[in-house]
Amino acid sequence: MGQKVDPNRWRMGENDLWADSNWMPKKGCYANLIGEDRKIRNYFKVNFKSAIISRIVIERPGDFVNVKVVCARPGVIIGKKGGDVSEIKSALRRLLQSNIHVSVEEVKKPELDAKVVAANMVQQIEKRSPYRKVMKRAVQNIMRAGAKGVRVEMSGRLAGAEIARSEKHREGRVPLQTMRADISYCSIQAYTTYGIIGIKLWIYRGDFYKSKSTNDQLSGVSQ
Repeated sequence: MGQKVDPNRWRMGENDLWADSNWMPKKGCYANLIGEDRKIRNYFKVNFKSAIISRIVIERPGDFVNVKVVCARPGVIIGKKGGDVSEIKSALRRLLQSNIHVSVEEVKKPELDAKVVAANMVQQIEKRSPYRKVMKRAVQNIMRAGAKGVRVEMSGRLAGAEIARSEKHREGRVPLQTMRADISYCSIQAYTTYGIIGIKLWIYRGDFYKSKSTNDQLSGVSQ
């Protein structure tokens, strides 16, 4: 039995994923706030699937809730002239009974974001594009964008085959055990007429390196 860990959670502390829920609860309120965060994320996941959301960052300064949505297609959420944002705010206020501010940002490098790339692959697979062509095209685009390595895996009834199998494609290096490696990882499913196709994607974008000033502050060295 293999011991496999999500590469994102494995590097928590080196990367900034802990900041997706950036708040400190009062005593006895932790469970309620976790439930509210889940409602917010599910709301965007269900209603704005076509926006290809990469991250949802939730902050709670006082009794106020700041929600920052990072996605590949911000126009889907914002709407014409930003009119849909006010509707989203009112819907979330009714859902949580609290003051909410919503901001939308675009992914800076979508070719190096595993969630964005994997979502595009899912759309192509569900439109019955050849899976090998989808995999190779995605790998080429990722490497062309400046990645140091990429690994993609598909499993299921590929091309409608009777027996499920797995296909892998890899280029460059993807160090999964190196803690400072900046790995963007995503696991997603494509729903086709002949079954579910699972897609896993690893993108190696370089290494995390703390600045000299940060290291000096951690070691107590004054400058």
